[in-house]
Amino acid sequence: MNRRVLQLFEYLLVTALVGCIVLVYSRLIPVNPTTVALTFLLGILFVANRLGLRYAVYMSIIAALAFNFFFLPPVGKLTIVDTQNWVALFAFLVAGVLASHLSERARREAKTADRRRREVEQLYDFSQQLLTADRTSDLLNRAPGYISSSFHNDAVCIYIHGSGRIYRSAPDADGISREELKETAERKETRCDPSRNICTAPLLLGLRSIGAIGIAGNIPSRETIDALGSLLALAVERSHTAERLARTEAAQESERLRTAILDSVTHELRTPLTAITASITSLRARMIQNAELREEMLAVIEEESARLNRLISQAVEMAQLDAQHVKLQLESRQLKEAVDQAVAECRGLLEAHRVEINLPQGLPPVRMDITWIRKVLRHLLENAAKYSEPGTPIFISAEVRDSLVTTSVADRGVGIDDLDKALIFDKFYRGQGQRFRVQGTGMGLAIVKAIIEAHGGQVEVTSQRGLGSVFSFTLPRG
Repeated sequence: MNRRVLQLFEYLLVTALVGCIVLVYSRLIPVNPTTVALTFLLGILFVANRLGLRYAVYMSIIAALAFNFFFLPPVGKLTIVDTQNWVALFAFLVAGVLASHLSERARREAKTADRRRREVEQLYDFSQQLLTADRTSDLLNRAPGYISSSFHNDAVCIYIHGSGRIYRSAPDADGISREELKETAERKETRCDPSRNICTAPLLLGLRSIGAIGIAGNIPSRETIDALGSLLALAVERSHTAERLARTEAAQESERLRTAILDSVTHELRTPLTAITASITSLRARMIQNAELREEMLAVIEEESARLNRLISQAVEMAQLDAQHVKLQLESRQLKEAVDQAVAECRGLLEAHRVEINLPQGLPPVRMDITWIRKVLRHLLENAAKYSEPGTPIFISAEVRDSLVTTSVADRGVGIDDLDKALIFDKFYRGQGQRFRVQGTGMGLAIVKAIIEAHGGQVEVTSQRGLGSVFSFTLPRG
């Protein structure tokens, strides 16, 4: 009923327009018939452009009748015998039909262009949403909902060949059957059913189909549906590739760690065990009669046992830090306490080195767990002693930078290659030129990094080959 009332109103408007033209030219502004005809033509073109063909034809007829009755002799009589009347009627009708046809086509093309523009924008938004999912399962679970919300569809389904699963935009989105999707995927053809307002399209990677997509309600253009299928296929393949790459990298990393652990076990655990076993065997067999030599062997056993204990302790610390089982007892403490304790614990290793401590007066306290920071300093001092020639100094210094206190341990050792600097804080990694010259497991610096990061700080190294290295870490002020 509303539509009919609107149409009636529009016909009345067209009639009123013709009446206004007649009134103006017959009563207010006398003009010749040619001017009247051109005005009617302009009116017909305007109506054709705004309202369409049916209204333009209607105006052409009543304009021709009004032109005949009011402006062509004999004025006041409706005659269509004269050739001039037929020419006017024909001109009005042709102008109305042509103008309305051109206008309708322009409107249709503009509407199509606007729809394509919106679909391209929706495709772009959809492609951006696809990039947020790295795992294939997440991608396929989210994609139907993305499409349904972007294109305002009633239901969206995605079928994947390998698994045979169907992913739906909503639990009740079951208007598209599995058989339809499977058949579309196998035939590799886009199929639309206007009676059911449903369309299905294959997910194509080149000539290979990996599944199908089904859309119900508010069907986009065929080109957009095909583009959706291609985008989905590429996204699924990308996520598959990313997962395979991640698995490959994980396997490689696992192999690297396994090799590193075996290398550490071979070079670090067997050496003290061999020394302990040999010393115990000699003592039991009473091959050593000299009391001084026996004492030396007992010292070897004690030293190598301590070394084994240290290696096991490092492994336990690393496991605790990795599992985040360590609960820090953070307190506001002076850094000098931790430095003095660490130097005292490393006194045996530092006998061949002069340790210079340069902590400025008035250094503010830092927020730390002193037990763990002492371990950090001990690891750094041990490294400095191991990789420096006897007699070279080791420097410990600190400075305040904004809200952080930076502590540095510097040596005059062999230095570190640029390649090694990028990997030196990784677990079990040891420098290429030093792994067989100096004993170690490669866990010390990894432990240092984990402890400092647990405190909310950062650790870094600066080094130059032949001139030594500087390891620095930051802690927040207490």
